[in-house]
Amino acid sequence: MVLIVDDNESNLFSLKKLLESKDFQVDTANSGERALGKALKNNYALIILDVQMPDMDGFEVAETLAGYSKTKDVPIIFLSAVNTEKKFITKGYASGGKDYVTKPVDPEILMLKVKTFYNLQEQNVAMKKTQQSLELEVKGRRESQVTMKSQIDHFHLMLESLPQIAFTLNEEGLVDFVNGKWYQYSNSERDFPETHPDDHNISEEFERCRKKGKSLELEVRIKNIKTEDYRYHLLRVTPVHEDGKIKNWVGTFTDIDDQKKVEKEKDEFLSIASHELKTPLTSIKAYVQLLERKLKLQKDSSEAGFVTKVLDQIEKLNTLITDLLDVSKIENGKLKINKKPTNLENVISNAIETILQTHDENKVKIKRDGILPDILIPIDEIRIEQVLINFLTNAIKYSPQNNQVIVTTFVDEEEQEVKINVTDFGIGIPDFKQEAVFHKFYRVEESSVQFQGMGIGLFICSEIIKQHHGNIGVSSKLDEGSTFYFTLPLN
Repeated sequence: MVLIVDDNESNLFSLKKLLESKDFQVDTANSGERALGKALKNNYALIILDVQMPDMDGFEVAETLAGYSKTKDVPIIFLSAVNTEKKFITKGYASGGKDYVTKPVDPEILMLKVKTFYNLQEQNVAMKKTQQSLELEVKGRRESQVTMKSQIDHFHLMLESLPQIAFTLNEEGLVDFVNGKWYQYSNSERDFPETHPDDHNISEEFERCRKKGKSLELEVRIKNIKTEDYRYHLLRVTPVHEDGKIKNWVGTFTDIDDQKKVEKEKDEFLSIASHELKTPLTSIKAYVQLLERKLKLQKDSSEAGFVTKVLDQIEKLNTLITDLLDVSKIENGKLKINKKPTNLENVISNAIETILQTHDENKVKIKRDGILPDILIPIDEIRIEQVLINFLTNAIKYSPQNNQVIVTTFVDEEEQEVKINVTDFGIGIPDFKQEAVFHKFYRVEESSVQFQGMGIGLFICSEIIKQHHGNIGVSSKLDEGSTFYFTLPLN
């Protein structure tokens, strides 16, 4: 808006009409005092100010306007019919004027000047707004940087105070921070600690999990730089998500060497005990079978039933001892996985047939569903069948009221893996206990009295699947059933 100040009403009217004809918004004031009042209340892009006015002339008005922060930058064009001498023009510029126009006014020249100063003022206002916005943005960013730095410093301070080796990795999987304990096992913050030759390669295992966006949990022996001893550590690397994407990773090495030594002693005892039990058990089974043949008992006689029950109990005991031996092999790294190209569908069919032969077919129903994976993949046939039989046995065991089981298979070409589900409609497992069922000797408490077992079958299954570089898990709802599943890479 343009403010015209003149004590002559005819001049005000003619100038206003001239500017309005060129689409300018115009306001008027017939004295210097009124002009000051309006200038402080409203925002003007330009002021056209007459010099000769009673009480307060144009120079005084301009000097007063220059003293206020709101109006000091508003351009002023002086109008004068008398003071055309150089000293008055100089005074006009000195008092804050941007230009000086003499009366009678040439409309074209006045309009050119009005347009020029109006546009310049509009640009100045826009630039100031932009500058203010930039200043606010810079201020906001500085405050954010200070806050972020404070949070990062606090986070790093927490990592430094941890008893574990702690580190972080960026989105690409490169280490970008380590705490002081890292340097006990590595000379460089970029390189993972050296692992035992018999253990997994940390970089390879992490890269495999990073590509899938999954956490890594791994027991490895890493070398202490000073003592050159290898100590067992539990490595955990977890992704940090932001807006649905992985921002970075946080990892720790927890020293579990003392715990592993205690476990090793226990496992050695279990191994020795299992081997010692295996020999007399084999002899007992052989003598009972000889006794059965010697007596030639009738199948429907009570004595024959007793012998059959004895053999069943011997077989159960044999299974427990075999599982204990497998646990011992796992802990000592001696569980052998002999992979060779195998037809997966044949393995699944053999496992189902074994279960049906050892259970009452009238009570147990196993349904096959999904895509039949008639493909060759590199697996240990015996061990994968062991996992399937364990899943199927548990499905029947924990579904006393409904012995229907569904075996479903999926082939994911994108992930290059096959997934096998075993679903039952039994007692189910609480949410907070589902992850722990794959831990060694873990039992779901609610079922420990009704359902017998040592809690090592699923632990063995998980180790077998891990050695096949697959994943294992369970989803379950109480009183509705469970689905145990595992995946195997196609290559």
